[in-house]
This record gives sequence, C-alpha cells and structure tokens, in this order.
Amino acid sequence: MALREIITAPDPRLKIKTQPVARVDAEVRRLMDDMLETMYRAVGIGLAAPQVGIAQRVIVVDVAREGEKPQPLRIANPEILWRSEQLMTSNEGCLSLPEHYADVERPAEIRLRYLDHENEIREIHCKGLLATCIQHEIDHLDGLLFVDHISALKRGIILRKLAKMKKSRVLAAAQ
Repeated sequence: MALREIITAPDPRLKIKTQPVARVDAEVRRLMDDMLETMYRAVGIGLAAPQVGIAQRVIVVDVAREGEKPQPLRIANPEILWRSEQLMTSNEGCLSLPEHYADVERPAEIRLRYLDHENEIREIHCKGLLATCIQHEIDHLDGLLFVDHISALKRGIILRKLAKMKKSRVLAAAQ
C-alpha cells in the first residue's frame, strides 16, 4: 500500500466525471487499498478516486468511530437504487476542502449496488452517517463537491479561501 496525494480545491480534476471500472482486478484493489491508507492517514471517513487524481468510479468509506473496529468498504461502480423521501441535514467536510464545513441536506437512507474488492456484486441498505458519506463520495465521481449543494455566496467564500491558501503554500515553497 502507498499513500496518495489528496487533491485540494479549486482544481479542475475534482470536476471530472469518472468512468466505471471494467472489473475489480489487482490494480483496482491496489488503488482501493492505497485510498484507504490515504484516507486513514488524513483522518477522513471517505475518499473518492478523483481526489487522488484517478478518473474511475471507485470510493472507500469507513464510518467507524474512534475506538471501534475499522469497517472499511471498498466500492467500485456505486449505483444508488433507492433514496428515502426523508431527508437529513449533516455538517459535511471534505479532505479536498480542508478545514471547511457546511450543512448539506441529503436522503437519510439509500439502497446501494456496487462491486466489492473481490469483484462481487453487492447490495446494502445504508442510513445515517454511512448514507451521507456514500452520497458525498458518489458526488465526487460525478464532478460534484459538497459546496455545490450550498448557496453560491457560501461556496464562493470557501473556494476563494482555498485558492488563497494554495497560492500562499506555493509562494512559501518557492522561497
């Protein structure tokens, strides 16, 4: 396993729509393992392939709380089959938008079909934090960020701050 660099916004690679994987083979499993290691190191609960520069429909999530046994999910080609009418508002953050959070409303429950790390088709019913996290990561696969679900004003403020942070890091590295 290897750590991968997490792309931060604003970056055009985060807006690309991804392609399905043909099958979960050794290369895709390695990507999934690398993404999990990267996510754990960054203290996140989800990571999508575009966040590490890969335009494939692959996500990893683990919503286990601190002190609980890890419960990683390695997911390829996720497809939401059903969404509840009941909505839930969660304060979301993102490893690609560090230190920024906003309330986002999403369906409280979903039914998901996907390929697991053994290339087996699985279906799971998710609710609460797991449902929110999976929907957030699937958004990444479609070129969406959580800030695309909030007002243009709030989104602009966050993206300008991130651009300014990136610029100052580049300038500091050049000195």
